[in-house]
Amino acid sequence: MKILMVSEDLPGAQIGGLGKHVVTLSNALLEQGHDVDIMGRSDRFHADGSKEIGFNGRLLPGFDFSRPGWKESQLGFFNPVKRPWFARTIARALLREAARYDVVHYHGHLPMAGRYVPREVNFVQTRHDQGSECVIHLRFKQEHVCTTMDARDCAACIHPTPNALRRSVSGMAVRRYRSETADSFSRHKTIFVSDFLRRAFLRAVPGADLSRARVIHNFIRYPYLRERAAAPGEVEQGEVLLVGRIDSGKGFGEFLAQVQGWLPAHARVSIIGDGPLRPRLEQKYAGPQIRFLGWRGYDEVIRRSARSHVLVIPSVWEEPCGTTVLEALALGKQCLALARGGTPELAAYQYYDGQLQLAETMPRLVGRLAELLGRAPVTVPLPASFPMDVSNAIPRILDFYAE
Repeated sequence: MKILMVSEDLPGAQIGGLGKHVVTLSNALLEQGHDVDIMGRSDRFHADGSKEIGFNGRLLPGFDFSRPGWKESQLGFFNPVKRPWFARTIARALLREAARYDVVHYHGHLPMAGRYVPREVNFVQTRHDQGSECVIHLRFKQEHVCTTMDARDCAACIHPTPNALRRSVSGMAVRRYRSETADSFSRHKTIFVSDFLRRAFLRAVPGADLSRARVIHNFIRYPYLRERAAAPGEVEQGEVLLVGRIDSGKGFGEFLAQVQGWLPAHARVSIIGDGPLRPRLEQKYAGPQIRFLGWRGYDEVIRRSARSHVLVIPSVWEEPCGTTVLEALALGKQCLALARGGTPELAAYQYYDGQLQLAETMPRLVGRLAELLGRAPVTVPLPASFPMDVSNAIPRILDFYAE
């Protein structure tokens, strides 16, 4: 099968979870004999782009997103035209190449792109976050999960004190965004990476036609992880690892504030990642028991994960389907997370009861962490296969392509 992957997150020197998902899936399809290309941003395109992102196939320049602002921040409202304009830009780029492929698979942040793709094109998109109904993709506002259904309330995410005009214009933008997304979902096939994301969209857009949608959870490269698993004697008792972008939704600040005074003397918290909150949190909390390691390559992240006592995913926003959780489970590690978003769905992939421990609040999460650090690390022999290996997801995805 000839497959064109499309994403505005690629290429890039440091790619996030969505980009890694695309590369993992594309490489696995290549290994199975399919013909796969990736179309990404032309303003980031260069000769070594495929190597930079770890893709074993051909990278194509598609669209220029070098000037995405449209002065929304200065004007203080979401522009009703901006996101549809960029969605059409992506649609025009992929349509130039679509006839050469059996399927076009879009992974990105503009879910209405399918609205501008003719029905006769075999177009599939994967929804990785809450960007199906939320223009900032997070459903997280003022340090809390956003539950409002009134599109006018979204104005507070672009202006701290929006007036009636800003609320009205932002409301128009969000209503158009959701309406065009629902139209895209009814026209073309959609994969949600968790049932939580599917339900979240229906909550925001009741009655939307999702008859062409499926839920297929995220996946990992299990053989790669299994090769790097730690032997029992290599696990560092008391080592707690957190990995992710250090921003407000990831909960690093809330976790560090709560963990003060709870860490046993032998314990140490290591944080891998970078982001806007790192300088402030590092200045406030770094010390003998808490260290910030900055951004590290994937090999080192997995090596440190395998040797840790416990992995903590303290996200206070609603994680759609955390790959970090899946990696921890595949490595046989105990991990702690808040019972939010799509994370509870991943308990189905535990090797043993209590491997994924979910807490309702940060104090309870930290209390459980203290209990786990008082015990020896759990080590188990890893099985030959893991249900969330990418090779197990591919047959379901190929079936969906063929529908």
